[in-house]
Amino acid sequence: MRHERIDIWNEGEYSYPAAFGFKPNLRTYLHEDEQVRPCVLVIPGGGYRVVSPTEGEIVAKCFYKKGYQCFVGTYTTDFLGIEPLKSQPLKDISRMLRIIRSRAGEFCLRPDRIVVCGFSAGAHLCGSLCVHWQDVDDPSYAGVSNRPDGAILSYPVITSGEFAHRDSFRVLLGEGAGEAELRYASLETQVNAQTPPVFMWQTALDELVPVENSYLMALALKDNGIPFEHHVFPKGQHGLSLSNEDWEYGRFGEQFEAEQLVSTARAVEEGTVEAPPEKRKMLMELLHPEQAERKDMPFFRAVKEVSVWPQLADVWMRENL
Repeated sequence: MRHERIDIWNEGEYSYPAAFGFKPNLRTYLHEDEQVRPCVLVIPGGGYRVVSPTEGEIVAKCFYKKGYQCFVGTYTTDFLGIEPLKSQPLKDISRMLRIIRSRAGEFCLRPDRIVVCGFSAGAHLCGSLCVHWQDVDDPSYAGVSNRPDGAILSYPVITSGEFAHRDSFRVLLGEGAGEAELRYASLETQVNAQTPPVFMWQTALDELVPVENSYLMALALKDNGIPFEHHVFPKGQHGLSLSNEDWEYGRFGEQFEAEQLVSTARAVEEGTVEAPPEKRKMLMELLHPEQAERKDMPFFRAVKEVSVWPQLADVWMRENL
């Protein structure tokens, strides 16, 4: 397997007040034969506050084993709510997709079969690219399309309306976001004829992001004639990721996805920035795990029925894209 880090922004192109030295990046999971394969770009969730290791490398390796060239994107987040993210995460994922497509020959992947696979707020980011890809200019990659060829949206944050996950929109847009800005970020209102096909799944009992989010997106896709597949599993909490044994017992892999969170923790420890007591405690436990309270295994509870979703998504990609 070819596994490497690719910083997506050149010197002078990226700045964000809460980055603390972090740079958005891609990690590759590439087959080293010469077979040209479809591609999956994995975008973990985390409420736009963190990039969750529970939905990164573990997912990429799953699709790698199914024969895909895979990437994990670590994008800009803001754990402390220092400054609204606005369009920066969308710019990050747009640049990621352009890099992947522009280097399709080198990566041995099909430039017309690049699928984004997002979770929770990461699914909102993937969905944002699906509906707003034409709005993101990037002179460094002029002529390279940033439109995904398909999207897998897992327990997605979709709407800023009645069923919103409010904190995601608060971190993304700020407390003072106006009606037009909220509507632009409410994906079910933005689906159009150029939106790529979508595979979507969620659980009916999702306690954090109401299942109505995926229903609203499904209706918008149907109304606009966009091919989609939608699964709602009857039980299971939010954030199930692969919902298998590795996930259940915390075997997520390298956990590089937490890079910006670690940078934030160091900034707090050094006194560069202040953090509320509870968040400071969490950050210090991240830096000094030996001081953290011990937690019994398993960390999570898998739902066997949900664990079939990667197989379903694999069939969907192969049959419909």
